[in-house]
Amino acid sequence: MASHTASHASAGTKNSARSDAQSSPALKSPTPSPSITTAATPAVTSKPAATSKPIVRSKREAATPAHSKKTGRSAPSRTKAQPTLASHLFGRIVVMNTTPTIEDDDFPARVELGEMFQISAQIFIEGRTKVGATAVLRNPHGKVMAQTPMVCTNAGLDTWEVSLKAGEHSDVKPWEPSFSAIRRHLGLWTVAIEGWEDSYASWLHDATIKISVNDDIENTLQEGGKLLRRWSLQEEKGLLAKDRRTLAHAAQSMLDVNADISQRFAAAQGTAIARLHAEHPLRDHLCASREKEILVQRPASSFAAWYQFFTRSEGASVDPRTQEIISGTFATSVSGLERAKAEGFDIVYLPPIFPIGTTNRKGRNNALVAGPDDPGSPFGIGSRQGGHDTVNPQLGTMDDFKAFVSKAHELGIEIALDFALQCSPDHPWVHSHPEWFRHKPDGSIAFAENPPKKYQDIYPIDFDEDMPGIEREVERIMRLWIDAGVTIFRVDNPHTKPVRFWQDIIAKITKRHPEILFLAEAFTRPGMMRALSYVGFTQSHCYFPWRNGKEELQDYLQETNGDAAFYQHNTFWPTTPDILTDYIRDNGIAGHAIRAVLAATGSPSWGIYNGYELIENRQRPGFEEQLDNEKYEIKIRDWSRAQRYGIAELLTRLNQIRHAHPALMSYHDLRILESSDPNVLAFVRHIDGSLTPNGMPDTVIVVVNLDGHDAHSSGIYSDPTTFGIEPGHVFDVHDELTGREFVWSGSDYVSLAPWADVAHILTVRHPHRD
Repeated sequence: MASHTASHASAGTKNSARSDAQSSPALKSPTPSPSITTAATPAVTSKPAATSKPIVRSKREAATPAHSKKTGRSAPSRTKAQPTLASHLFGRIVVMNTTPTIEDDDFPARVELGEMFQISAQIFIEGRTKVGATAVLRNPHGKVMAQTPMVCTNAGLDTWEVSLKAGEHSDVKPWEPSFSAIRRHLGLWTVAIEGWEDSYASWLHDATIKISVNDDIENTLQEGGKLLRRWSLQEEKGLLAKDRRTLAHAAQSMLDVNADISQRFAAAQGTAIARLHAEHPLRDHLCASREKEILVQRPASSFAAWYQFFTRSEGASVDPRTQEIISGTFATSVSGLERAKAEGFDIVYLPPIFPIGTTNRKGRNNALVAGPDDPGSPFGIGSRQGGHDTVNPQLGTMDDFKAFVSKAHELGIEIALDFALQCSPDHPWVHSHPEWFRHKPDGSIAFAENPPKKYQDIYPIDFDEDMPGIEREVERIMRLWIDAGVTIFRVDNPHTKPVRFWQDIIAKITKRHPEILFLAEAFTRPGMMRALSYVGFTQSHCYFPWRNGKEELQDYLQETNGDAAFYQHNTFWPTTPDILTDYIRDNGIAGHAIRAVLAATGSPSWGIYNGYELIENRQRPGFEEQLDNEKYEIKIRDWSRAQRYGIAELLTRLNQIRHAHPALMSYHDLRILESSDPNVLAFVRHIDGSLTPNGMPDTVIVVVNLDGHDAHSSGIYSDPTTFGIEPGHVFDVHDELTGREFVWSGSDYVSLAPWADVAHILTVRHPHRD
């Protein structure tokens, strides 16, 4: 919570909320493409999805009439509702329980351009007939970008899964000319799951058994030959003339009654046939699910490294004559940009840069009375100099801000601006729009309070009288800052405003500017945090700072990197101006290193509040926040001291590792590894070579000693086959933090001491494949 109002009002929710809860998945009625048999056809008229395209069926399926012996029922009418016991009808192949899904698919799952994501479904047919499945990925223009076979991962539950990615990852920034090419790939992609009867696999399974026991061999071979002949004639895209000849020749060999039985059977299962079955199978009774929407957003929407500093502190100094503190400005804050760049961060987040009110201004450490030299909290927004559309004159002019943004862009850094929708009593809105505030019966405006606590320096917005008018003004202000070069808004306490308000605002802004991202600073109930994600907040602050024990970290890593992450992109920050946990207070340099490693590798998005490099970890008594909080004063820092701690060097290396390894860029590839010591946490991130730029699989194993004081040794147990290592093989790993090499087997041993190595970040040396 950036505002001092929220730091008290929400103090209970910080520590009491223990889970980013995921709503229960729900199934939504599908919409059929006009030329396919759907897995669940609506009983009422339904317009097909605009991006759906006809899927070519096999001749066997195409030849099946609307009413046939194969289906046993008439095809449902598209123009007249039919009385049914269910809201939709199944096709011959059942496709259901597709994931990810939430809230009846009212909100699309979200991924970043080029980010790996997983789709799963239950797919089956009656009896013991075998089925296959394909995921069809289309871009916003309806073009098929991938048709990827799915893999059955749990035969007992008929669960099929597939890993996909929409487009290629890019580091192109929104202000760069080449971003126009990136922009064309943004928007709603779709995935349809095609289930089909795998007639060849079913025949081969039965034929193998029958021939081994000399049972009905001739009929079995004749059936297989006819199946291969039909396969050679199917209208499957990508099935080349030479492939058809291979299938036809195999069919002819099988149907030759004068040939040897073993030779006839061998013709049906050679290497060429196996390849065609994998790449271009015979797909009978093809049924497709409803298209699932996937919102693909621009680079930095999920994979991002944030760096926060206060403009007024960056470059601040002491007047040697008067000993007065001289505020930093946009010009002096270039040093903060350069430090962020040197440490590998790509987003700089600025707390509010607007004029600060004087009425009821707070003093140091949130004191009720400000001293004559106290600058006030930047979250007490608005004075006679202006409001949210004005630059604080102490920091410079609007032109100075634009020059600062221009310098950031030269360095490849985005600027995120804090947008706190609240006012000081001196804000111009108080006089021009008094209806935007709640009035007491005596006519005075109600300041913020959480009885018995009072916050006389803040007037919260009241949305009951004129929410459309407030929306128009907020949209105007955001567009003003977008024109000045801001590409991200970090929104302060969005959970204290109507969710519908943010839904309207974000929709209006992103309609014209799809590159704009929004970060929700909402440390509150899980339901509210999730709702804000649904309506367009790209990323969310979360409960990471308070997850410190091994078991709660394991649970939290799986929770925030699972299907819930399709809807809420959590960003891990070890500290903020409002958050300084007991763990950071008590574990010194090692504790800072431990939490940095966990944040940088535990989530694709992470952030650092400056001063972390200087081990600023003194708590204000009775509060989980900094003593001498920067929200209420200007801090002068000696950055030369950072070298003695080594944290800046660690942050730099962590950002280098993140950019070098695609496995660290996704929310959907993390698995916890078993470790024998209660203070040692281990997990692995892995993606297949088909999803990486160089075609090689990428595997990163992270092992962390959570104890900032004592050394710990632990066994680490993994199944290397899950990340592409052949059973029984040892494999080489490279420690990205120290450069050391180790040989692992899946049952391994580590020893980590806080005065030496707090963690291993190990990358697996995968053998090159031809």
